[in-house]
Amino acid sequence: MPTSHSDSDGISGYDANQIKQLYQNLPCRESQLSTLLTLFGEPSHTTCPSIFVYGHTATGKTAVINALMQTLELPHATVNCVECYTQRLLCEQILNQVAGVMPTPDNSYASYARCDNMNDFVRLLQKVIEDKNLSKQTVYIVLDKAERLRDMEANILPALVRLQELSKCNICVLFISEIVLEKFRTGTGFLEPFVLHFPDYSKSEILQIISEDCPSDYPVTFYTSYVNLLMSVFYMVCRDLREIRHLAQLNFPKYVEPIVKGEASLENAPKLWRNIEPHLKKALQTVYLREVSSAQWEKFQQEMTDSLSSGSSTMPNMLTARINVELPYYSKYLLIAAYLASYNPARTDRRFFSKHHGKINKSKMKKPEKISYQLLGPKPFPLDRVMAIFHSIVDARVAPTANIFSQISSLVTLHLLSQVGSDDQLDGAKYKCTVSLEFIRSIARTVNFDVVRYLYDFA
Repeated sequence: MPTSHSDSDGISGYDANQIKQLYQNLPCRESQLSTLLTLFGEPSHTTCPSIFVYGHTATGKTAVINALMQTLELPHATVNCVECYTQRLLCEQILNQVAGVMPTPDNSYASYARCDNMNDFVRLLQKVIEDKNLSKQTVYIVLDKAERLRDMEANILPALVRLQELSKCNICVLFISEIVLEKFRTGTGFLEPFVLHFPDYSKSEILQIISEDCPSDYPVTFYTSYVNLLMSVFYMVCRDLREIRHLAQLNFPKYVEPIVKGEASLENAPKLWRNIEPHLKKALQTVYLREVSSAQWEKFQQEMTDSLSSGSSTMPNMLTARINVELPYYSKYLLIAAYLASYNPARTDRRFFSKHHGKINKSKMKKPEKISYQLLGPKPFPLDRVMAIFHSIVDARVAPTANIFSQISSLVTLHLLSQVGSDDQLDGAKYKCTVSLEFIRSIARTVNFDVVRYLYDFA
């Protein structure tokens, strides 16, 4: 059971002011802090060999661990496994940090020692600990994004969880991951670490944390009410603390604009809400994307204020322009083909895309009782259909290579398409196009393709 705040002060053996500072700087993580302090014990105590910390993104895992290491001044090495993607990079980075060696131009970026395998790593780590007089202290090795370790050699994970046993030194390895421990277990040699879960922040906890960012010019209650208002818009689609905090800081100048101009008071919440509501709706379209910087967003908001008539449509165009540039040439055609497959009935493909049909007779296509497929939303389509449309609309002859098919997966990863196929192995995967008509028209303009001409609703 985690100890209470007062118990942790006595068990940990650290300065009470340091412990108090930790609890103040890391709100809503008291239980996890108490557990970690209890596991760490005093610096001279033998610590558990490994601790597995997991939870969703933006739940305070890395922040809590780093704060503990830095505030308590513990000897440690913190490694991001995304950057150290090979065994040699991982081992040498840990040795460099424990030994206090910094590769610089002055030393020709030399590491503490060359380390190619786990045997050398254990031997060199023992030597570093002895040279640095750390034998009577616990040395902590923090591995962030630890799920990447599964892609390395099979002996790395079992060796790291047993590093205390192999080195005969007081070493504690902390794994920080966003996936559960069951995904890490290997066939042999795996020692179960202590598992510590960081649950998602609740709505009230997010409100409490972000309210501490209140500018000094405004009351905390005023900023809290603003954050509460912001979360009423974004909380259903975004529960990421970092993203909501970013949005709060980004939109606050617009929220207090009437106050700065002297048009409203702090208590006039309805007027402040009417001023910021359209800007929050547009910011809702860019949650998680970060397609524009804070300065660009503020500049764009100013342009919208100066020209309200064009403000309603400028935001999507500004954002999609960047996406258009970044999409490969054939990916644009694949996305156009996917949109046509999602919003056209399959029976119309022959009329629209068969070469020998020539010019489309709009009088035959138009039916007064026709249902608007734009209003019905995107329909799923099989892969062979979208590839047939793709080969029909693209200018040149394109061979159906693996490169073309891999771009379908890339569009799914970018959330421009979504895969909706069942788990039935007999049925091929099906997809939906998730972009808007305005988005696809901006994509089509970059390749000089008139997408509206091929849409059933506009035929």
